[in-house]
Amino acid sequence: MYYTQEQIDRANQADLVSFLQSQGEQLTRAGNEYRWKRHDSLTIRGNKWYRHSQSKGGGPIDFVMEFFGKSFTEAVELLTGEKGAAPPPDRPSPAPISDFRLPPRSTDNRIARNYLTAARRIDEDVTGFFFSTGDIYEEAAHHNAVFVGRDESGIPRYAHQRGTAGSFRLDVKGSDKAFNFCYRGEGERLFVFEAPIDLLSFLCLFKKDWQKQSYLALGGVGEKALLRFLSDRPNIKTVFLCLDSDEAGNDACSRLAELVPEGLTVHRLIPLFKDWNEVLQHRAEITDGKYLREAIYGLKEPPQEETVEIIRMSEVDTQTVEWLWKPYIPFGKVTIVQGNPGEGKTTFALRLAAACTTGGTLPGMKPLPPFQVIYQTAEDGLGDTVKPRLIEAAADLDRVLVIDEAKRELTLSDERIEKAITQNGARLIILDPIRLFFSACAFLHGRFFVSFVAHSLRTRIRPYCYT
Repeated sequence: MYYTQEQIDRANQADLVSFLQSQGEQLTRAGNEYRWKRHDSLTIRGNKWYRHSQSKGGGPIDFVMEFFGKSFTEAVELLTGEKGAAPPPDRPSPAPISDFRLPPRSTDNRIARNYLTAARRIDEDVTGFFFSTGDIYEEAAHHNAVFVGRDESGIPRYAHQRGTAGSFRLDVKGSDKAFNFCYRGEGERLFVFEAPIDLLSFLCLFKKDWQKQSYLALGGVGEKALLRFLSDRPNIKTVFLCLDSDEAGNDACSRLAELVPEGLTVHRLIPLFKDWNEVLQHRAEITDGKYLREAIYGLKEPPQEETVEIIRMSEVDTQTVEWLWKPYIPFGKVTIVQGNPGEGKTTFALRLAAACTTGGTLPGMKPLPPFQVIYQTAEDGLGDTVKPRLIEAAADLDRVLVIDEAKRELTLSDERIEKAITQNGARLIILDPIRLFFSACAFLHGRFFVSFVAHSLRTRIRPYCYT
């Protein structure tokens, strides 16, 4: 029979107190919990149960399977009162959930506990935690240690048996390897291992605040459990691949790193010995606490977003404006002389250049020591127009410089402007008219490009001269 995920979730939310009372069972209240008279070491609270004598617990479906001897589908039917249906024909199901059933539990976990703590040397507080949640228990028939994998709703979907004597290993029939043995924390880090024993060993070696993060055993080196875990847990930002230190483990790490979704960071932690349990077995000999052979960072990283450089006004030094001709032309700024044709813009520019080269002044202008001026014109001839006007204005012609455009026309983005300023110590550059020094791109891209080039020019020349 087939049950939908919604039906399964509904069964797992059933109130166990109400369920037992409907079955005629006697319960006694103890604070916020209830005790079941038939099993006095059992406490119940809402949809959770815990059997203190065996240090295990779980949800309603586990409860009915454990104490009423029902199969998974029978437990869902008993809890919901709903009949299952035939599986949908278009639903791929290599291992239908109805085929999966946890092996019967032993009356206690003594042998499995001893195997993990004595033979595998896993700390009792670590094994005790997973025994208490029911994610590890002892199988009844052969006393194997059973490692349970659950989905996000807490429903068992996978189980792996590990022999407590010998090398027996077997996935329980119907197990879905997408839901392997794991621990789900609230942090943003996921640590990935080949086997549950390695996972438990790692927790013993790096125990501080371990419950904040997430841990996953793959049951080998396949990607199915990893991809499902990341799909269910979008909070994960960093994946640590902690597979064995051998060729298979190294090859799997390279492959898994490629399969991890974009946007996540992947690192590789290589154990000091072949696997993490072997490291744990030699823990007493590793006096410096260095359990890693190597940490390889950045197997995969999210693309780095370019950081915008920000200037806080609180960090800006206050400066005083220096004037060439106050309040009209400051040093270190771009000044535009605007006027209609024939109103004398070029005449004014040449007289300003003449005054700067001789130390002369214009009305209201304070005298300054003579300095070099770069004068670029795109309309007038140098010999028949510019030079005669400069002579008329009594300019020092040796201090008036022109960038040669015989081989290449000058534009605002031309690097020759900056070089001419620095090489000659010019403090004023005049472009007449400025619109003819915009490149073709300026006319194609409009005002934005013009503003950008003007800003670039001002930024480039400011350290050297005044415009």
